[in-house]
Amino acid sequence: MSKDILSQSEIDSLIGALSSGTVQPAEKEEDDGEHRGYDFRRPSKFSKEHIRTLQFVHDNYSRMLSNYLGAYLRVPVQVQLISVSQVTYEEFVFSLPVPTLVTVFNMNADMGSAMLETNASFVFPLIDLVFGGEGSIPKETRELTDIELTVMRQINEKLLSNLRYVWEDIVDITPRVEGMETNPQFNQIFASTETVALLTFSTQIKGNQGLLNLCFPFITLEKIMPKLTAQFWFKQSPQEISRFHETRLLRQLEKVEVEVGVVLGRTTVTLDDFLNFSTGDIIPLHCMEGDDLDVLVEGEALFKAQPGALGQNVAIQVTGWLTGEEEEERV
Repeated sequence: MSKDILSQSEIDSLIGALSSGTVQPAEKEEDDGEHRGYDFRRPSKFSKEHIRTLQFVHDNYSRMLSNYLGAYLRVPVQVQLISVSQVTYEEFVFSLPVPTLVTVFNMNADMGSAMLETNASFVFPLIDLVFGGEGSIPKETRELTDIELTVMRQINEKLLSNLRYVWEDIVDITPRVEGMETNPQFNQIFASTETVALLTFSTQIKGNQGLLNLCFPFITLEKIMPKLTAQFWFKQSPQEISRFHETRLLRQLEKVEVEVGVVLGRTTVTLDDFLNFSTGDIIPLHCMEGDDLDVLVEGEALFKAQPGALGQNVAIQVTGWLTGEEEEERV
């Protein structure tokens, strides 16, 4: 018989020794700290690095919302990210008050949907200010009217539009509102066991404290998870980074308004002639009929153009750039 297998008599002797206290059972080895428990009912799908990246991105979002809402409402507004965690969708839904305003929005065609939750302490002061009030909260929480829902839909679309700017370093998103509901338990668009990244913001509008939640299901972020890591930021070549910043800069410059003017002609007159100008006088210019006109952008001559009309409006047609020599002649 193998030495690894005890005989019946050896088993009986061992049991007797344990019963009499002659032999003490082996003590359980202490935890060496190199392992931790894992709950298979609540799997951790977001790593600490994913959570840190989401926190970094949405810290910028909170500052952007503070500036936007402050300018829109013309009152002091503070928005601050206070927590980033992962919970199940069921836990998130049942933690919300009723009524509250839940906005389901689509990130883009490839990713899917996410949720924005704005509670009554945030919604009612905002609506009161928009309607010309002092930003107060009603004594009793009530359902939103159809008009108030329409106003909040427009405001939430603006809030989500700002989300696009903070995500553009990771992925291009075009948030689009899909639906709004005041009872979160009616929004069963995800499985109750689905893991979600929950970002909670504290808001303060004229002294009224409120909360705002962003909920990103794992199934929505799954395709871009590799981009939510530090390796993604540092592995990009300098050329790719340069191209990205160039594109981003051009996109911002396209929105800048500039003043454009056209010089119809130039001439030189004496001060005596200038003081004697009257209605009906004809002033000869140094340019001939058919010559190109100078187009000024912010006071600097850049283009050549021909005058004309477009419909009922006076217009010009750009014919080319001014050369260096032509610019010097016009100085």
